Amino acid sequence: MKPSDLDLLNSVSEPSLSPDGTRAVASVQRPDFAADSYVGQLWDVRLDGSAPRRLTRGYSDSAPQFSPDGSVIAFLRSAPGGRPQLYAIPSEGGEPVQLTDRHLGVSWFRFSPDSRHILFSSREPEHGRYGTVDGVSSGAEDPRLITTLNYRMNGAGYTRDKFVQAFVVPLPDLAAEPFVAPVGRAAEAAPKDERKTAGLPEARQLTDFDADVSNPVFTADGSAILFTAALHSDADTDLVTDVYELRLDGAGEPRRLSNLGGSRLSVSHPVQSADGGWLYYLGQDVSETGLDFVARNTALYAAPMADPAAASRLTDPEGMDLAGGPVVPAGDSVLVFNLNRGACELLSIDRTGALSTLVSGPRVVTGAAEAAGTVVVAFTDQQTTGDLAVVDPSAAGQLRVLTDFSAAFREKAGVLPLVEETHPSADGYPVHGWVVLPEGEGPHPVLLNIHGGPFSQYGWGLFDEAQAYAAAGYAVLMCNPRGSSGYGQEHGRAIKEAMGTLDLQDVLGFLEGVLAAHPELDGERLGVMGGSYGGYLTAWTISQDQRFTASIVERGFLDPLSFIGSADIGWFFSAAYTGSDPEKVAAQSPFAQVDKVRTPTLVIHSEEDLRCPVEQAQRYYTALKLQGVSTELLLFPGENHELSRNGTPWHRRQRFEHILRWWARWLPTPANRAESSEEAGKQPATAAV
Repeated sequence: MKPSDLDLLNSVSEPSLSPDGTRAVASVQRPDFAADSYVGQLWDVRLDGSAPRRLTRGYSDSAPQFSPDGSVIAFLRSAPGGRPQLYAIPSEGGEPVQLTDRHLGVSWFRFSPDSRHILFSSREPEHGRYGTVDGVSSGAEDPRLITTLNYRMNGAGYTRDKFVQAFVVPLPDLAAEPFVAPVGRAAEAAPKDERKTAGLPEARQLTDFDADVSNPVFTADGSAILFTAALHSDADTDLVTDVYELRLDGAGEPRRLSNLGGSRLSVSHPVQSADGGWLYYLGQDVSETGLDFVARNTALYAAPMADPAAASRLTDPEGMDLAGGPVVPAGDSVLVFNLNRGACELLSIDRTGALSTLVSGPRVVTGAAEAAGTVVVAFTDQQTTGDLAVVDPSAAGQLRVLTDFSAAFREKAGVLPLVEETHPSADGYPVHGWVVLPEGEGPHPVLLNIHGGPFSQYGWGLFDEAQAYAAAGYAVLMCNPRGSSGYGQEHGRAIKEAMGTLDLQDVLGFLEGVLAAHPELDGERLGVMGGSYGGYLTAWTISQDQRFTASIVERGFLDPLSFIGSADIGWFFSAAYTGSDPEKVAAQSPFAQVDKVRTPTLVIHSEEDLRCPVEQAQRYYTALKLQGVSTELLLFPGENHELSRNGTPWHRRQRFEHILRWWARWLPTPANRAESSEEAGKQPATAAV
């Protein structure tokens, strides 16, 4: 894979199934260099094996959902430079009808049981902000008076002046005559405040809280909605959230349905059973303090609607982590997604806790839908960045694949295989991971890649970064050291208040094990790189170990002290992972150890990163520069913490080009030499400072 192949990477949304279980619909999105954006449409996938067909032709169509009666497909559509809005189309195809024109767009929606209404969530901006008043730009808005700890979020910016609220909109007759905007005398005579002048159905706002409303859904009988929010008095100083029920007739206040028995959970994704008698939701125990989130696995809970205080936990969080996705209703059971050793499995669980595994093996299930006893999943594995498949009910883990949206990528870029390996850490602990080997006999230089999180994991899905580096001639090593998810809570909590200890030991143990097992690798030509927590552990590694030729520190958590208050999660994250004792914090801080670094280092960061603020990179780069370490600082304007995953296509390509340029300088290969680059020795487009 080359950086220019990024636009061949198709991703597939969570599928939706027609009520009879005969056809699925999903959106297929990809980076597009011409638009410098993400484009895609809806695809109609018949389960009889016929060829998938493109159902819509919008610029960016996503998140499709069949109505319960199967007659309509609703979805989100974005125009170039615009916000996602809600649209609907007859299920067999036709011209989409626009349903909303929300100023900040629509982020989530679900149908009512009778298919007549759609519940959606959208940020509601304060009047006078975000362009709601003509002529008042962002720089001319009134000042913000901050009185809370939570007030910003990476990718969203300020949040307390635009909370996410729930709305409901009636579904219009899609066969009716289209609206024609009045002109001339007719336009002058029309009442200015009449909503119908826009030709859109009138949406009704259901909530108005000083808190975000997440994942709203209708109850089984359609008389109320369920959602999660942090509405309790201490919401600003803990991580607790609750499930609430709100009647649509306006009678009464929201009814709290979780944390009624003394538990302290952060909950999400509530759904009811088909008969309305049971409530399911996901929950993460954040302990008595309400803040102990470190390596807390997500479990499934069930409660009778008549007595929600009688909730029971259906899965054991010690060894199972359902953080891989939402709760999907499926007859008398629900479907959930379990993270397990680099895979994401699909499980079926009923209200008694009886569990069956529907999909397992070396793949990552990213979405699922059930109808008429049929289950369809979206997944990625070594050969695809996203496809749809039918689950074979007679054999766990067996899939009948329906699509091949990665064929063009495989044909042009090629896919190098993942080699699964386990090697001992210094204390004998088994460290699980993968190696991607370049073509040829070697000796190949080695890139040790470290994932973010830290409570995250490398996995079985096709990973663009590993493919790009291996295609350039590097052996790519990826492992899940202690601190990672997918291996039980004990594995994840091993580095709590001990960062840079067992995790460093594990990644170096994996590196040494791979080098011993592969004589074709060059143990004298080593690079190390990572982003976020991976940036932290990379910076920590080069302060403790001088074996690496060069490094790349990206969007790093580099100074726990300055992180507090500057990061959107800094007020609780840093102390939870490094503790609060100044000496112990310094003993885990890359910035406190920066004077020991001798390794040439490329520092990469995004200017709008609120998760790991850009000051972390600027101060680290400056410290390296002042002590004579060969270093560069690469800053991306307009991007946030998610640059490598969903930054603009041009920036993602430029990021790859700069990374390969850096490795060509310090670890050249026959396929990646500075003097033989496509730009004939020129650096990728950037502004030198």
